Amino acid sequence: MNSSRSLAELHSDFRSGSTTSMPVAGLVCWGLLGVAAQFLAPKVVGTLALYIMLGILPLAFLIDKLKGRNLFASNGNPLDRLFLSSIVGIGVTVPLVVIAASAAKAPDLVVLGMAILAGVIWIPYGWAAEDKAGMIHAVIRAVGCYAAYALAADAYRASAICAVVVASYIYTLIFMRKVGG
Repeated sequence: MNSSRSLAELHSDFRSGSTTSMPVAGLVCWGLLGVAAQFLAPKVVGTLALYIMLGILPLAFLIDKLKGRNLFASNGNPLDRLFLSSIVGIGVTVPLVVIAASAAKAPDLVVLGMAILAGVIWIPYGWAAEDKAGMIHAVIRAVGCYAAYALAADAYRASAICAVVVASYIYTLIFMRKVGG
């Protein structure tokens, strides 16, 4: 990495290496989970939510591969490392979601927790890309998911949470700053 690059250059470089594959993959996976929640047992839906990144990440790689891009190709930008490190930071909090859901015997808490935690990654993304859509996505997603959890009927709670996540991805795809691919 050239240490003489300005922060503005690093932000621009981060955006040029970013793609829309992650929000598209997230939209697809959360949308499918929301539909599946109407047909599967709540414990199964909670388990699927726990592992949703195992669907999103490979799908994002596939989308980028089909576009001829390489998701997370290293270019030495420290903002890339910050963003990827943030994913690990969020990941270490996932057991808290599982413990809370188990203690409450409420598998919908896993859906709520994963929806919010997976949305938190948009905060460092927004900062690294110098894009306010990241923070807006994270906050609106969290508030919307809490509202869906509190207000939706039990039979529709998981689907309502997933619908909020899908809506936040649609917002982001429309309003995020232009990225590289």
